[in-house]
Amino acid sequence: QVRLEESGGASVQARGSLTLSCKYSESSSGSACIGWFRQGPGKERVGVSTTFETSGRADYADSVKGRFTVSLDNAKKTMYLRMTNLKPEDTGMYYCAAGSVVGCLRPYISAGDFSSWGQGTQVTISS
Repeated sequence: QVRLEESGGASVQARGSLTLSCKYSESSSGSACIGWFRQGPGKERVGVSTTFETSGRADYADSVKGRFTVSLDNAKKTMYLRMTNLKPEDTGMYYCAAGSVVGCLRPYISAGDFSSWGQGTQVTISS
């Protein structure tokens, strides 16, 4: 089981920026793919991005492409989600999750591919 801990959530105004962090423990295969998900109030949890832990190559949901960027510090076992031009619809609890490489190979992001989850960090965007 991979341990993950998110931090950095805050309340910011629309068009602002915010960076979330996800510190994770290493597992031989359980952290091959790191994902970011969010769950808005009254909404289902949806995928935001996936990143190969070894290469740092990331894919993004259409709703955040061009606004969100993932970066990875392998030495610190920490992944960052830089969010810019934030919109009220970006509001939600943000989770990072770890799973096998399958999660990063699909053309879509599926929560079912991720077996380890953090507790989440709250992001609130006001208009």
